[in-house]
Amino acid sequence: MLAKTPAGAAPATGTSFLDELFDRGLLIETGVDGLYGRSGLFEAIGDGFQALVTRHGGGDNAEIVRFPPAMARDVFEKSGYMKSFPQLAGTVHCFCGSPADHLALMQTIEQKGDWTAGQQASEIVLTPAACYPLYPTAAKRGALPAEGRLFDLMSYCFRHEPSKDPARQQFFRMREYVRMGTPDQVTEFRASWLERGQALIAELGLPFAVDVANDPFFGRTGKMLAVNQRDQRLKFELLISIESEENPTACLSFNYHQDHFGKTFGLTTADGEVAHTACVGFGHERVILALLKHYGTDVARWPASVRSALGL
Repeated sequence: MLAKTPAGAAPATGTSFLDELFDRGLLIETGVDGLYGRSGLFEAIGDGFQALVTRHGGGDNAEIVRFPPAMARDVFEKSGYMKSFPQLAGTVHCFCGSPADHLALMQTIEQKGDWTAGQQASEIVLTPAACYPLYPTAAKRGALPAEGRLFDLMSYCFRHEPSKDPARQQFFRMREYVRMGTPDQVTEFRASWLERGQALIAELGLPFAVDVANDPFFGRTGKMLAVNQRDQRLKFELLISIESEENPTACLSFNYHQDHFGKTFGLTTADGEVAHTACVGFGHERVILALLKHYGTDVARWPASVRSALGL
């Protein structure tokens, strides 16, 4: 069970948490649910959290890689994402027409019509998870060294699930450590981070629970995939109540992909076997929101220990 909100948090009112974040200027409305600007204070809390993640994981000497929030469409297609999560995907479409087509486009806009109908899909799609562009990049280097490889990633990601829940944003940032190697190497990595992740959140004094989980697979086949994922305990989540006490939010995830990405992108171990992969993901905005929910939106009144942990 999750512990109750600690003393000092903002009292419950008739105002929603999202409205309170808008009123305090921590999030900035754009007119689209799940698409928000962030204030300097919101970003300062996030910078402190990322520094804390680095203090817990930086000693592992992971290779730092930063990809843009978009990736090649052919890599995206090869990953199999559309087979499992078509409802979440975002593509980049562009105008590719003639001057006459442009004139028709402008007329359509003036008439309040659907000007997007003439757009064509580009070679770019929006990144759904920070690790997706990494696997083909790593595979191009050839076989993994005997000790495998460890990467430190962070990227804006996109998932099409508009919501009034501030913890379910369409554009959000994800920090990941990704381990590639033998089954023993990657399962040991995930087991280690299951403990380290809890210690990290405990340092912030936030109440949490860890539970087995599944990804939001689509359709009838997806239900079977979700059951298999849970039965094999391939995914765990660290949950903190943000919008709802009854349905806490996944703020960290611990995932064992087995050989899926190894087979898909040709990742091999030093002895020629298909490589296994695992990752730990940190929901950047979600942890910030958890802090604001549990300690209140007046950051100056947060416990000194929390402010110290975040360098605030």
